Amino acid sequence: MAKMVIGGKPTDAVSGMTLDVLSPTDGLVFSNIPRGQAEDVDLAVNAARSALDGKWGQLTALERGRLLLRLSQTVLDHIDELTQLEAKDTGKALTTARNDILALARYFEYYGGGADKIHGQVIPFLNDYAVQVIREPLGVTAHVIPWNYPAQMLGRTVAPALAMGNACVVKPAEDACMSVIRVAELALETGFPSGALNIVTGLGEEAGASLARHPGINFISFTGSNEVGVLIQQAAALNAVKCVLELGGKSAHVVFDDVNFKLAVPAIVKGIVGNTGQTCTAGSRLLVQKGIYDEFMAALAEEFSKTRAGTPEMNLNCGPLINKAQFERVNRYIKKGLEDGMTVRAEGKIASGVPEGGYFVTPTLFSAKDHTSVLLTEEIFGPVLVALPFSDEAEAIRLANATEYGLQGAIWTENGGRQQRVAKGMKAGQIYINSFGAGGGIELPFGGVKKSGHGREKGFIALEEMSTTKTIVQFHGE
Repeated sequence: MAKMVIGGKPTDAVSGMTLDVLSPTDGLVFSNIPRGQAEDVDLAVNAARSALDGKWGQLTALERGRLLLRLSQTVLDHIDELTQLEAKDTGKALTTARNDILALARYFEYYGGGADKIHGQVIPFLNDYAVQVIREPLGVTAHVIPWNYPAQMLGRTVAPALAMGNACVVKPAEDACMSVIRVAELALETGFPSGALNIVTGLGEEAGASLARHPGINFISFTGSNEVGVLIQQAAALNAVKCVLELGGKSAHVVFDDVNFKLAVPAIVKGIVGNTGQTCTAGSRLLVQKGIYDEFMAALAEEFSKTRAGTPEMNLNCGPLINKAQFERVNRYIKKGLEDGMTVRAEGKIASGVPEGGYFVTPTLFSAKDHTSVLLTEEIFGPVLVALPFSDEAEAIRLANATEYGLQGAIWTENGGRQQRVAKGMKAGQIYINSFGAGGGIELPFGGVKKSGHGREKGFIALEEMSTTKTIVQFHGE
């Protein structure tokens, strides 16, 4: 059985209660985690506060950076172990899981190198005055992270917080948190002071809710559904706590008639089946100009039909979905697409020999006549892509913006002027031109607009989000 990490020690829940951990590959229990409650959150927040008042808070930016760099190397030293753990917990293909661990190490490396690169300001003011603006840690930062990328998300949210000198309390998703716990253990082995990084496992409505409304936190980040994001923001508001929210998306590919087929087709397929479509930035909408619609869809259908779903060891395009509820949700959307009169243009296949009880779903490519179906407006979170024709640039922009979300998008055209016009017209936090990436690189600022949330992660801007400014005004006259 795994344990929480609070105050530098492996810890059971105060109540003694536990939760089963199921493998998405076969639906069977393979471990247990503590079912943390409000009292466990109290212990973790107090441990983080003590760390700030103690050894962790006394470290310089250089020293924090060196610890993060050492942790990056420690993660790489344990990459095989962490890859297997991530694949078992989430059902990801082994290659995908390994790439996630490499990204985790890169987060620690990037922010370790940046810890002492955040500078203050000197502001010209009145005669006989000196004014400086310095950056300080926020304090105790809370991090509620999702099940789709547990290892990556830990690095994305915790690494910049630690780099800026905050002490962290992480509540990972109960569906997938084994790698998160193990990395916290490795951080202690690397030399992080007790209480700098604390992990509380449990249910969202119990441990997560208790953390979000805890009066002892100074910041909260959340990645997940819009519905829970609203609850997080409401809870944070009770204590006037700043929050950063990444709440999903309905990303559109906009394909014009001068598209490079060889670039676009494989990228669009990979962008929806990667991580079994369980990605906030998944390119789940495809808008194709009418003049090439039939030709492009034929090429796309051929590529899409090659996709396969299987176990982590099979190392295919897709693994299983994370749990039974998600399995049922995605299949409901596929059924709804058929009821709405959509045409199935291509399907992947579930590999033979997958275990019974696994949450495997068939990758599906639909074509639609208009943008009215919920499959084009709601986040499915599975390997389901819906295509729709458009006539001109103006209609393409209108359709791309025709959802409540605004996280990511892609433009496929060789026309430089069109690239800029459409990029500026699309309402999203990140736009790709003739390429597509799930959230982009560690170095690239990332976040959404509209109901995709607010605030930015990744890149140096995350260090600003994880800190606050203090203005110091000194009179030095006689």
